[in-house]
Amino acid sequence: MGGSFNDQFDQHGAWRREFALRLKLLSEWLKDHELLDAAVEERLRRLETQMRSDKVMVAFVAEFSRGKSELINAIFFAGYKRRIMPASAGRTTMCPTELGYDSDVPPCLRLLPIETRLQPQALMEWRAVPEKWTRIDLDVNDPAQLAKAFEKVAEVRHVSKDEAKALGFWHDDSPNDNPMLNAQGEVEVPRWRHALINIAHPLLKQGLVILDTPGLNAIGAEPELTVNLIPQAHAVVFILAADTGVTKSDLSIWREHLITETENVDSRLVVLNKIDTMWDSLSTPVQVQAQIERQRSVSAEILGLPRDQVIPVSAQKGLVAKVNDDAQLLEASNLPSLERALSHGVMGQRRKILRSAVAAGIGDLRVEAGRAINIRRRDLAEQMQELKGLRGKNTSVIKHMRSRIEQEQVDFDVSGARIHAVRSVHLKLLRDVFTLLGTSTLKSEMAELTTALRQPGIKLGVKKAYSSTFERLRKGLQTAQSTSGEIQSMLTGTFRQLNAEYGFSLQAPREPDLARYERDLDLVERSHMQYLGVGNTFRLAQPEFADRLVRALATRLRVVYESALGEVELWNKSAAAQLDAQLRERRRNFGRRIEAIERIQQAATGLDDRIAEIEAQGVVIDELDAKLTELTDHLVTIPAAEGAANDSAALQSA
Repeated sequence: MGGSFNDQFDQHGAWRREFALRLKLLSEWLKDHELLDAAVEERLRRLETQMRSDKVMVAFVAEFSRGKSELINAIFFAGYKRRIMPASAGRTTMCPTELGYDSDVPPCLRLLPIETRLQPQALMEWRAVPEKWTRIDLDVNDPAQLAKAFEKVAEVRHVSKDEAKALGFWHDDSPNDNPMLNAQGEVEVPRWRHALINIAHPLLKQGLVILDTPGLNAIGAEPELTVNLIPQAHAVVFILAADTGVTKSDLSIWREHLITETENVDSRLVVLNKIDTMWDSLSTPVQVQAQIERQRSVSAEILGLPRDQVIPVSAQKGLVAKVNDDAQLLEASNLPSLERALSHGVMGQRRKILRSAVAAGIGDLRVEAGRAINIRRRDLAEQMQELKGLRGKNTSVIKHMRSRIEQEQVDFDVSGARIHAVRSVHLKLLRDVFTLLGTSTLKSEMAELTTALRQPGIKLGVKKAYSSTFERLRKGLQTAQSTSGEIQSMLTGTFRQLNAEYGFSLQAPREPDLARYERDLDLVERSHMQYLGVGNTFRLAQPEFADRLVRALATRLRVVYESALGEVELWNKSAAAQLDAQLRERRRNFGRRIEAIERIQQAATGLDDRIAEIEAQGVVIDELDAKLTELTDHLVTIPAAEGAANDSAALQSA
């Protein structure tokens, strides 16, 4: 895939905007033609939300002084023609920093005080309490003001050893990992726990989120970062220094915090930064290159990655080259190679996942909307057959036909009560599924885990406590799947019966696949087990740390369970909407049939006129069906960089 990361992201953004526009126009078209039932509306809403809120998170992870902030400057902020993220020598990013864009919030930097670690709330919960954050407004048109404000993420405080211990930066059991004490016997800790930067940068506006993480000691102290944010990033850029290669602390970060899924291996990129330190005037360019390639091969081998995913770069020279428009230096910095790898790994993967989810959603939407068209088509066919059967018949036959239709209508209205009784049984079973996937179930599981972790002498049983929790969660999902299977069997049987009795064309919607949420649980469990197995057992002996980890787990599990619940709700809506639509159309159909008989009774020509009308309506329905196929096909095959204006005009003329 050609083009820089920025170009690829621009194309992705154009595709998303285009899709959102076409989806809106499709929604209006469906509404105009009365094809927008509850299930169709819900599918449209979900597709639109998915497209508008689709975020691509790229996490930059490194030990201190690897040039991470400079790399972010070179890739994303070179357009400002200066450094924006602090990137001087020494420790620059002291707290995890997220750069993103939310149009509802003015441009600002929000900083969460480190003291919030002493309280039990998870990081996600603090996001909902804006007054607890220190806010600095930003002027996006003033690069100097931006750079000055961003320096705050590097601020530190000096605290006593006891306070450092409470905050998670000092451990008596692992003295080698502890920071140095100053002359007053104090420990240097970050001033801030987390930073959120909201600016209308073109890439951030299109849904890119950059996560800039601090070094190993800070990562380990913030479980939510390790078990939630980094594992959920769509790509991780891990930065090494070219002159040192993979150090012991680099290897610790890689093994302990960067879980690589084999199927998603190209979303892990390793940057061998600062290659300019090897540009030695006493060596020939060929010798320098050979040295870099050697370091690249060794690093790839140690980290267990394909060699082409270790990319040698000089972020500093890349930034200078972009600021000064120096094409030759930019090429020497090798930054364009990293941008291409990012665009292929991140954008390629993200677009593939999104397009495939969109295609599935559009397919389901077409089936739902197509059903309403088919009901109308079938009702017209019935009316046509009925009317053609009246040709050449006398008044008493026509009168008898009318009373038969009226009797059918009475019988049909009585059957409504039976249909509602069937639905109440389905809803009772559904409530069981909702309970299994609801927040109260999750809360009680987390409470049980917290209690287990507070047992005296738990240190060695921590993994077992977690395994038991995940085992119960998996069983709950399996029970929910089994109950939804029962509901599906009942729906299929009920729909078959109603189709036979009333000539409906009900079809049980596809049963929700809860197995994929089991796979999500496996991933969450793996990231926690990895974290638990890397010397954090001592930390877990501290109740407040164990509580923080459980809260981080609850935050992530809530997302999994809400998604599963959403799928079950959509499945239920789809079944109910079908039934409602067919009941509604059948009632309308009775009205139309009686009206046709009245017209035939009143005038001799009424029969032929009505038959001609039904034929014309049949043509209109065929046109509707063709248009629905055309509009939904169009949504699945949007070229990324095509202009939206032409399609808008075409759709509005539909």
